[in-house]
Amino acid sequence: MRDIVEDLLRLWHSGRTGGLATLVRTFGFSPVPIGSAMLVDPDGGVHGSVSDGCYESAVYDAALLAARTGRRELQRFDPSTGLDTAVDCGTIDVFVEPFSRNDFPEFPAVAKEISMHRPVTVFTVVWHADPEVIGQHLVTDRRHGTEMVSLPESDIFVRSFTAPPRLIIFGANAFAAALTVQGRLLGYRVTVCDARESFAAPASFPGADVVADWPHRYLNAQAAAGAIDSRTAVVAVSQDPKFEIPLLTVALRLPELGYLGALGSRAAHANRTDALQAGGFDKQTLARLHAPAGLDIGARTPTETAIAIAAELLAVRAQIPARPMRTAVSL
Repeated sequence: MRDIVEDLLRLWHSGRTGGLATLVRTFGFSPVPIGSAMLVDPDGGVHGSVSDGCYESAVYDAALLAARTGRRELQRFDPSTGLDTAVDCGTIDVFVEPFSRNDFPEFPAVAKEISMHRPVTVFTVVWHADPEVIGQHLVTDRRHGTEMVSLPESDIFVRSFTAPPRLIIFGANAFAAALTVQGRLLGYRVTVCDARESFAAPASFPGADVVADWPHRYLNAQAAAGAIDSRTAVVAVSQDPKFEIPLLTVALRLPELGYLGALGSRAAHANRTDALQAGGFDKQTLARLHAPAGLDIGARTPTETAIAIAAELLAVRAQIPARPMRTAVSL
């Protein structure tokens, strides 16, 4: 639901009512995670999704009906449902409910916690012996997994929002701008850091936090503040040794880092490796550095390079070797 928070907040403030459908349980493979949501606004517009195309029309109709009637219901969708399904569509459970300031008065507080990157959890009663209880929400700051909890007399869907993973890009240039876009699409909170104040212009990197500071000093400070963890991705795009070598020296000493990459040609990387080895790093430690960063997909432009880096980041995060989809055994 994180991707449609702004749409939900806009609808809430309008005083009108839409329909909200939330994926609460799947049976077998699902292309989207539990907790994904679709909002149907009062004008019939669609925001978000609960599947990869299976059941979209049926879920749309169910959400629209919930908005019009006020009905809250846990519904199951399987290959016998609707016209937009195929035999290989799995079975999913979706909770549909009306959404408005009257139906969810606490939502602005939830949206604020999400925007501030603070943990917030929403408990929603999706089934109960008493129909009047269905749809009730409880908001808490307690950390919890996102899951369906089945109790003797009710089913409660728990949707937990934690701080998104971070992507810190060092160097403010066209590659950083393109990678900012890719990082945000993947759900990362993006920071661009450059020691040159004239280059570290927020207007050049929409949606990113922009910091004017020496890269190694900023990363050191973030690590000391506990703002770096195993989900954090760091990419150096400056290709300037006076910025890059001190930065990588700090990064390679961090115990937790999800991804570490650096742009540059193979020749530039050889020089980089020599400098880092002279600084005391062995081959095993240097193997943590993905450089030249990105998968070999023939990238030439900053946008293409950003896609290549994003693809490698995903593969590293999933701890799988990159391979063409046609060869993947899980298809």
